[in-house]
Amino acid sequence: MPLRALEDKIQRQLRFIELKRGAIGRRIGWRLRDFERKNLSRAEFRFFRSLVEKPLTVGAFAPSGKALARVMAAYVDPTIPGPIVELGPGTGPVTEALVERGIDPQRLTLVEYDREFCRLLRQRFPGANVVRGDAYKLRETLAGVLREPAAAFVSGLPLFNKPLKMRLDLLNQAFALMKVEAPFVQFTYNAISPIPRSHGRVFAEASGRVWRNFPPARVWVYRANRP
Repeated sequence: MPLRALEDKIQRQLRFIELKRGAIGRRIGWRLRDFERKNLSRAEFRFFRSLVEKPLTVGAFAPSGKALARVMAAYVDPTIPGPIVELGPGTGPVTEALVERGIDPQRLTLVEYDREFCRLLRQRFPGANVVRGDAYKLRETLAGVLREPAAAFVSGLPLFNKPLKMRLDLLNQAFALMKVEAPFVQFTYNAISPIPRSHGRVFAEASGRVWRNFPPARVWVYRANRP
């Protein structure tokens, strides 16, 4: 099966899963909320509530586990100066891993669409710059925000929910805002890369599968191939 056809099939299956998840979530929402209040932390409760209420907006099945968050953060070198942009931080598990890696929260720009997640992020990371906006419109969302090229982008966005053209446009927008050879770090539950490895303008590398995350995930790192 050609790569493009395979990607289209995966996207259709993911959209079907998202729609089913939304229908199931609405039927059992009140039971899930009662369980969450009794068993989850405040951040986890807010994540799962958003998952039930807005299944097409929240990209992950669960907040990134510590193991996955640490793998993502490991690709960001804290000694390289410049801002670090996180796309779709949610409740902040990867943000926390970045801070634990030694990155000053004041270097972090967190782009989040969900209003409630933005409030939570401001509480958890008061030094970070939380920007409420559409991560797929980076030029508009980050206009006037970044004073210098970013040292890294770290993404928790559900890229496979978007058409390939939209994914490539996001990556190109990020590359235009980054230092030369800076990493764009992305996780996925899928076996294949969200950005085709055959795409000539991108150098891609992958981590091993992070089995300790639920569901198991893999981290992809993209860098622009400079002429």
